[in-house]
Parts: sequence; C-alpha cells; structure tokens
Amino acid sequence: MSDIYIFTVIALVVLAVSDIIVGVTNDAVNFLNSALGSKVASRKIILLIAAAGILVGTLTSSGMMEVARSGVFHPAQFTFNEIMLLFLGMMLSDVILLNVFNSLGLPTSTTVSMVFGLLGAAVAVALHHISGDAGLSLSDISQFINSGRAMLIISAILVSVVVAFIGGIIIMYFSRLVFSFRYNKMFAKYGAIWCGISIMVIIYFAVFKGLKSSGLISADISNFVNNNIYLVLLGAWAICSAVLFTVQKMKINILKITILAGTFSLALAFAGNDLVNFIGVPLAGIDSFNIAQNAGTSEITMESLMKPANANFFILFLSGIIMVLTLFFSKKAMYVAETELKLSSQNEGNEKFGSTVISRFLVRFALNINNLYSRIIPKSIQRKIANRFEQLPEAERGNVFYDLIRGTVNLTAASILIASATALKLPLSTTYVIFMVSMGSSLADRAWGRESAVYRITGVMTVISGWFITAFGGFVIAFTVASLLIWGGNIAVVIVSLSCFYLLVHNNFISKKSRKKNYAKELNDKPEDIENANNILDDCINEVCTVLNHITKIYNRTLVATFKENRKVLHEMVVESNKLFQQSRHRKYEILPKLKYFQTSEINSGYFYVQIVDYLSEITKAVLHITRPCFDHINNSHEGLNKEQVVDLMKINDTVEKIYIKINEMLRSKNFNEIDLILEMRDNLFVIIADAIKDEFKRMQVNKSKTKTGMLYLTILNETKTLVLQSRNLLKSQKYFLEHSK
Repeated sequence: MSDIYIFTVIALVVLAVSDIIVGVTNDAVNFLNSALGSKVASRKIILLIAAAGILVGTLTSSGMMEVARSGVFHPAQFTFNEIMLLFLGMMLSDVILLNVFNSLGLPTSTTVSMVFGLLGAAVAVALHHISGDAGLSLSDISQFINSGRAMLIISAILVSVVVAFIGGIIIMYFSRLVFSFRYNKMFAKYGAIWCGISIMVIIYFAVFKGLKSSGLISADISNFVNNNIYLVLLGAWAICSAVLFTVQKMKINILKITILAGTFSLALAFAGNDLVNFIGVPLAGIDSFNIAQNAGTSEITMESLMKPANANFFILFLSGIIMVLTLFFSKKAMYVAETELKLSSQNEGNEKFGSTVISRFLVRFALNINNLYSRIIPKSIQRKIANRFEQLPEAERGNVFYDLIRGTVNLTAASILIASATALKLPLSTTYVIFMVSMGSSLADRAWGRESAVYRITGVMTVISGWFITAFGGFVIAFTVASLLIWGGNIAVVIVSLSCFYLLVHNNFISKKSRKKNYAKELNDKPEDIENANNILDDCINEVCTVLNHITKIYNRTLVATFKENRKVLHEMVVESNKLFQQSRHRKYEILPKLKYFQTSEINSGYFYVQIVDYLSEITKAVLHITRPCFDHINNSHEGLNKEQVVDLMKINDTVEKIYIKINEMLRSKNFNEIDLILEMRDNLFVIIADAIKDEFKRMQVNKSKTKTGMLYLTILNETKTLVLQSRNLLKSQKYFLEHSK
C-alpha cells in the first residue's frame, strides 16, 4: 500500500482528535447550559455528571456510524483512492469550519457540518470520476449520491427545529402556569408527580432508547417494554413519583436531582448521537484502508462500507475520554455557552446583539397580537395568568439566568427529541434541538420583555443564520478541498493537510489569548464577595486611572502617527479607542446593578458614581472622535498637516500630557488638594486651543491651509477641549465620591 495512504490514515486520526476537541467545545453548551444556567450545583459536580453521561453514551454510537459510511453517498460507486480523498477533504473542512464558529462564540451544528461536508466532498469526487469515464455524464451523479437518505437526514434536522421550539413553548407555558415563579408551596404538593414525569421520560429514552443498540439491554427486556409501552411508562411514572415524594419529605430538593439526571441523560444522548460526527468518517477511512490492504489493490470499489459498522470498544472509550478532557479544560466552551445563556436569561442588562429591521418588526407584530389578546380574553383571566408569570424581585431571584423549573423543562423536552432520533438512527442536531427548546421556553416564560426582546430576537436570528452558513460553508469548503485533493494528487494531499494543521495549532495554541468574556464572572461557581460602596470605590479609582493612562498614550500616539502619516499605527489607535468606548458603554449598563450595593445613607455616593461613569463615557467618545478622523484622513491619502499645525498640536499635546500626569497623581494618592491647579492648567490649555483656532482661520483666509487638513486640525482641537473638560469634571466627581464614601 502506498505511503500516501498511510499518511492519509494518520491525518484522519489526527483530524478525528481535533474534531472531537472543537466539536465538544461547540456542543458542550447543549447539555451543560440548563445546569449552569440554573446553577443547580457547583461546576465541578455538573461536569462530573456530564462526563459520566458521555462515557456511557459513547457505547451507543456504533449504530450511528453507518451514517458516515453510506448515509450520504453510495460507496460502491467509488474506488478506494477516491473514498480516502473524499473522507480527508470532509474532515479538513469540518475541523476548520467548527473552529471558526467556536472563535466567534456561536453554537452551530456538528451534524449539519458533517452531513453537508460529506455531501460537498462526495459531489467533488463524483464529478472527477464522471469526467474520467466516457460512459458517464453529469446526469449520472445521482448514482453516486444517496439523495434519498440525505434528504431524510436534512428534513429530520429542519423539522426538529420547529418541533423543539413549539415543544419548549408549550411545556414551559403550562409548567409555569401550574407552579408560577413562587413555586415552593405548589411544588410541595405536586412537585413529585411533575418531576416523576421528567425522570420517567429521561430514564425511558436514555435507557430503553439511547442504550438500545449498545447491547447492555437484553432483547427480551427491550421487546417486553415495546410490547407493553403504556403499562411500563405508567408504572415507571408511579415508581419515580413515589421515590421522589419520599426524597422530598427528607428535605432534599428534587428539582436539582431532576436537572442533574437530565444533564446525565442529555450528555449520554449527545455522545450517542454526535460521536459519529467526530470519528465516524476517520473510522470509515481506517476500515477502507484495511479492506484495500487485504484486497492488495487501491482500485477496489468500496461496497464493503455498506455493511453494518462494528466500532471498536477501545476506540469508542478513548473518544469518550478525549471528550471528557475537552469538557473540563476547554476555555472556548464557556464562550460559546455565553451566547445561549445570554439569550435565555431572565435578567436584563447589556445585550450581546443589536437590533435589526426584522427583529423590530417582529416585536411590534407581537405587541399587536398581545393587544388583540387583551381585548378578547376577559380581564379576570388575564390577571390570573399574569400572576402566575409575575417574576421574582431581583433580590430573591439571585445570580442565576433562570430558575430550576425552566432548567427542568429544557432538559426534559430536549432529552425526548434527541434520544428518540438516536433510536431511529437519525443524526439529529443536538445544537438545534437544545437551542430551540431553550429559546421556546424563554419566550413562554416571558424572559423576553420589551427591554430585551428586540435584541434577543436578533441573537436568535444570528444563530439560525449561522446554521445556514454552516450548511452552505460545509458544502462549499468540503467541495473545494476535495477538488484540490482529487485533482492535485499526492502533493496537494500533503500541502493541504499540513496547512490545515498549521492553522489549527496557530489559532488554538500560538495566537494571543482571546479577549475576556463578559460572562466569565457570572458562570463562576464560587460565591462572590458581597460588594459595597467601598469596594466599588477602590475598583472605580483603579479603573479611572487605567483608562486615563491609556487615553494619554492613545492621544499622544495618534498625533505623532498623524504627523508622520503612519496609517498602520492610526488603525491600531482606532481599534484601541473603539475598545475603550465599547467598555464604557458596557459600564453604563452595569450602573443599576452596582447602585443596589449602596445603602440609603450612601445616595450621594451613588449619584457621583453615576457621574463618573458618564464622564468616562464622554472621554472615551472624544478620543474615538479624534482617532477615527485622523485614520480616515491618512487612509484616504489626503495631504498631511503643515508645519505650523504640527507645531501647535505638539505644544497642545505636551500640555495635555502634563494635565493627565497630575490627574493620575491625585487619583492614586486620593489627595485632591491641588484640584484648583488642574482647573488653572485646563484654562491655560483652552487659551492655547483658542489661539490655535484663530491662527487656523487666518491661514484659511490666505489659502495656507487645505480644506480637508483644516477640518481635521479643527476637529482635533475641539475634541481635545472636550476631552480635557470632561476629565476635569471626572476628577471633581471622583473627589466628591471619595468624600461621601468616607
């Protein structure tokens, strides 16, 4: 067997490991978010339970492996050489695509990525085969593609999106209607029966459906359950309810037990359903290599792949270990989790997404429907329903994204759909199902209020559009890569494979660490120290000093780069100033949560804290209004500043630097005795700026200044005035904040 095939097998094995890592990073959000969102236990406990579910679930994956071998194409129509290039092209594209989505923090479907990747690679290889056979034409491509099975898989995925969303809405609505947000009293009476349904469903689908193909359930037991399905479910419900009722009487929270059981079940279903997405193609490649090696020729056709797959137990178990290690150590997984938790959160705050025309239209449409509902439904019924959906005050709600009732609904509904698809050997997208169940339950639970609905809808649309990009991108990238491999020969195989490995290593291990995530603190299990005005004061002083010091450097580097017409540095300054501005916007959204830590006697402190945050926002905005025009001016290749303008700006720059040095000294020492000196320095600067503006007007009258250059010069002067003015105001508010906090 040629060395290139050995290289291809090794590449497939390495890609399998990479695909498991990037795939679990993307999909961990699916089975962790309900437990993380409701903070049912410490993160370590949640991860351990999910890990146990994954290890058990890997045993159920062998029956799903046939999808990668013959679910999308007819292997009998391809030779060994063609099938190996098909598999390699698909795996290369799959790892690259999933890595891109993980970096963006967007959950996507590993199933869709696999199916459309196989489809794109199969079409590329089939076209190559047809072009080399005079007896075939383009119309014969249906002989190579298993279109019927592919359409069944795609249809199942699309239908699951609708079913999951509607199911999440219905189950959540009636659950909340029964228990409300103050569910303790009602739950004490009927909670065991309600959780009994969830546990019964979880056990049935996880054990009798999810483990059906593993061999752990005997045929006799499986047949008995199938023949007496209603009796078995009724009996299981009664037993589960009785056990939970007994446990509840022992003062143990059975909702937490249900959610942790659901996390185990969902992790099991994920591993059983999605492991094929990561190792199915590499295992098929290894089987193909063994078949060709036994036959002694690479020209053999691969109809043997039509036979049932028998995955090696050791390989499945090793894959489970890699999945578990990724679960514990992947930092990107929490970044992906942020997106879904943000969109389903009961709390309002700084939204991750903006608004669009479509989202605004949908919100207005929903408001009109609600007005119609208000006119038709009797007021008494509306009040009763509204009482059931009245949220708890923030103080009672705690630092959770949603309560245990919603966490249970999410897990129960998703477990039913995913384990059912696994039993039917349909590669259902766990991402689609769990995300849409979560969004449906959020909508029914009225988590999308008028303050957040437009942003949440935009977020959902962004994720869903990303799914279509996954399908299109998976097909196009796989088609392109497979075409390069099949037409480029052995050299292309080596070059493309090594290039892909380099990109993966560079993006995940060599490149700089990604920016800090806003929700890293919220996802932390360790209880945070209770904040008060003194803590906020210390943080505020440190933050103000850091921002002002950063602004001084940006201002200085921007002017120097403008003098030298250095476009690269100016672009860096625009990026940095924009980052500061975005941080200041986020800080504004945190004002109200921060103010709750101020006592009644600290109202004045809270007032000055609000002023400080507002002044910081205005300062960062002024810097941005300096860096952007400077970059645009140089980027458009306009004429640079003349010597007189440069001299004036250098003088102003030196004065601004002295002012900020003095301000930072006062802030760090918390000694504001020389605050009047800052006022004097500010007024002197304003005189210099006024003289510079007058000189510029004189130059304009005698045509010594170009229009574009003059406008840039005046913009810098005016924004510098705003910058220093707001900085002095900030210093004054910081002084009062410190005095009142004491």
